[in-house]
Amino acid sequence: MPAPSDRETRSRRTGIRSPRTGSALLLGLAVTVSLAACSAAPAATSSSTATASASASARPTASAAPIPAPQLQPEKDAAANLTYFDSVATAVVTADENAGGRAFVDALGASGFDRAQMEVTFDETNIDLPADSIQFSVRFNGECLIGQNGPATGGYHSAVTAILASGTCLVGATRQIDW
Repeated sequence: MPAPSDRETRSRRTGIRSPRTGSALLLGLAVTVSLAACSAAPAATSSSTATASASASARPTASAAPIPAPQLQPEKDAAANLTYFDSVATAVVTADENAGGRAFVDALGASGFDRAQMEVTFDETNIDLPADSIQFSVRFNGECLIGQNGPATGGYHSAVTAILASGTCLVGATRQIDW
């Protein structure tokens, strides 16, 4: 086998290809760019055309149905109702990020949740300071929907949990809901 020429050795070492190989790469690139240009949509010539085409492409298709607002589904489990629970609690937080427990209980009750199945923690500590967070819950079809809001928790959070052995959803002392 003949020894490689200086040119072949240099091209292997530096990655430089022969002029013939480079031409083939350029031809392939030119064909790719040409095909891409042919398939691309023509550029808009005015801002009104661009706006009209953007609006047309932003319209929902006939098969895309609007997402319905969450609703209470009393026949389903707590997990299926968490989105609705969250929508009610989030509306309370949006109206007042420092809302007290009564605001959550009232909103949940007005939204169809059974007030007799609710629990809520105190808005203030034993030494009359604002609570770092407020928890509220609804026993729902054998499970608990639990919400929590306050600066100590970084805002609103929720979860679905099992009912505790005590038959309640929240641990510790809770307020009597007597309003």
